[in-house]
Amino acid sequence: MSIEIVSEQRCHGGVQGFYQHVSMATAGTMKFGVFQPPRIAERRMPVLYFLAGLTCNAETAAIKAGAQKLAAELGLILVTPDTSPRDTGIEGATGDWEFGEGAGFYLDATTPAFAQRFAMYRHVTAELPALIAASFNADIDRQGICGHSMGGHGALTIALKNPETYKSVSAFAPIVAPSRVPWGLKALPRYLGDDQVTWRAHDACALIEDGARFPGTILVDQGDADQYLQTQLQPHLLESACAAAGQPLNLRMQAGYDHSYWFIQSFIENHLLHHAIALRA
Repeated sequence: MSIEIVSEQRCHGGVQGFYQHVSMATAGTMKFGVFQPPRIAERRMPVLYFLAGLTCNAETAAIKAGAQKLAAELGLILVTPDTSPRDTGIEGATGDWEFGEGAGFYLDATTPAFAQRFAMYRHVTAELPALIAASFNADIDRQGICGHSMGGHGALTIALKNPETYKSVSAFAPIVAPSRVPWGLKALPRYLGDDQVTWRAHDACALIEDGARFPGTILVDQGDADQYLQTQLQPHLLESACAAAGQPLNLRMQAGYDHSYWFIQSFIENHLLHHAIALRA
């Protein structure tokens, strides 16, 4: 597999780049961002994936989260995947910001309409790490994963299903139980079909209820002024599931913060340090 450079810029002594490649997983061109810290040529560095939310793309977190300065100091490679395949030509995949292009939910679709192109789980967990390992001086034995909103859902479910692969996990305002909230109830049947048993593998609370565990502490920050708190996010469900299962969780309710990247900027340092400690950056 080879990558094409879209752009590269100096940033905090390192390089913020955006790249694209032909994806076997999604049967099309996929874009992603990579921040390479200073001195990356001297040694392999750990990798932190940041999964963005609905309507976002490979540039959103790289531009808005403000993570590069501390990542440069800690020696963390930051990878920002896109949130879905693009230009799919699939009927119903555009025109709705809550579903389809820009809203891939980090799963592998199984319904006939979406299965060929919407394989974001395979892209993020297998294809993209292989590209990062081949193209950058990355230590993929030290990987962490973080995300926001839909991307927080992705980070939690991916880490819970692959605890041997990811050494750390955190999330900002994640969708913790998509099988019980409107965003998930719109997306899951269209991607996976109507059998709700299959949805449980893509629901962090259900995964924990069904026995999945992450060996470290899950860090979650949630603003108490988030406009989606009660309808779409419901972090108390994750808190209850973790408490019942004995899964370590650090859920921090942040007074006055909403769902935006201003919220993420305010606490990204805590998350990078959380990952750096686990990854021994």
